[in-house]
Amino acid sequence: MKSLLYKIFFEHWPRKLISIILAVVIWFVVNHSLTSTRNISNVPVRIIHLPPGKTVEGMQPNGRLAKKLTLTVVGNTSVIDELTPSDLEVVIDASDKSDEWIVNVSKKNLVSLNPEIDIPGGISRVFHPNFIVRMTKLVTDQIPIVITQPIGEAARGYQFLDVWPYRLQLTVSGPEEVIKRLKLKEQRITFNLNDIPKVKLDELALKAENNSEVVSYFVPDQWKQINIPILSDAPIEIDDPLAKALRIDFIRCNLLPIEAQIQLSVFFPPDNLNILNPTNTHITGNELIKFLNGTPLISYPLYANGVDNLFLQTVREMIEIVIVVSPKSERKLLDWSVQFVGSNQLEEKYVARLMSDVSDRDIRLLQPALREEYLRNRFRSYMNRFQLFRADDSKFDLAVSLKDHEIHVEEVAPK
Repeated sequence: MKSLLYKIFFEHWPRKLISIILAVVIWFVVNHSLTSTRNISNVPVRIIHLPPGKTVEGMQPNGRLAKKLTLTVVGNTSVIDELTPSDLEVVIDASDKSDEWIVNVSKKNLVSLNPEIDIPGGISRVFHPNFIVRMTKLVTDQIPIVITQPIGEAARGYQFLDVWPYRLQLTVSGPEEVIKRLKLKEQRITFNLNDIPKVKLDELALKAENNSEVVSYFVPDQWKQINIPILSDAPIEIDDPLAKALRIDFIRCNLLPIEAQIQLSVFFPPDNLNILNPTNTHITGNELIKFLNGTPLISYPLYANGVDNLFLQTVREMIEIVIVVSPKSERKLLDWSVQFVGSNQLEEKYVARLMSDVSDRDIRLLQPALREEYLRNRFRSYMNRFQLFRADDSKFDLAVSLKDHEIHVEEVAPK
């Protein structure tokens, strides 16, 4: 056995060593002489040396185009087989070019993004159909941003009240044609209420001044971004100074007693006045409806939810339930709704009261005109969402019917 190993490894060893060296040299020569052809997709394109005040549609802030290329590359097999789209970049020099020119991608346009890849030595040829690059005027302008109604559900114990401000402006730079299109079409941002934890709202509620029912969640900076792929492959931060005041308002779920009798009135549509009118149709009294000097009133103690105390104090004497009378043939039950008498005057009173109140620090920080707009939006939101509740927090509902020109109003039992 020993003699066999000796013959294999040591007998005529100079010749065997030379053979091994020659084999290695031949392998290297053959390996580096093999060529391959391969398609590589999603290769980024960068344009450099653009003239001042010029840009190319689809160009990102980093100089790359949103468009990516599929290249056919020919070269050394060992290099070609290892290539990935992230290893390459096509660089186009725009210096001394007209506003529109044809690009012929060749080997000289390739730049290696991987220091371990030798493009000049590893790639011999590059093929790609010629394409046109058009330069256009670079402009900077403001485009509108709209904050839409949030999605999701508010944390338990809170109701979504409003988001403010509704509109912002974003300063952007880009091709003139693109910016014109963006100015005509509002960009939208929609927040998700599920992303606001209850523990955060509870913390804000504890800090609320004068035990306010309104809890304002100031939108964090990372939410104040918008994706506009045609301008940037990364989210763009909204630079409107008013974005600092961007907030989502919640109202704590508290039942507030109205402590006022609510009047009922009847509206007669003009189309049916010859049949149904105030002279022949009226509301009848019952356990729910009482009359005071001929005025029908709801005697049932009712509550409000989702509004603040000041709003309720302002409107409680001016709430009415309006019944719309229509022939029985048109509907079995009549429509009714809660309305506010003199809503404009009520709004002025509410806003004036809070404009003079400097105890709310968050509102106080706004400029007077913005503070007034914010408060008016809050009041209108309260009016639009106003509902009547019972003491057990169930919604108050009515079944209103018309029988022989008598309007019968009955309470619907809670489900």
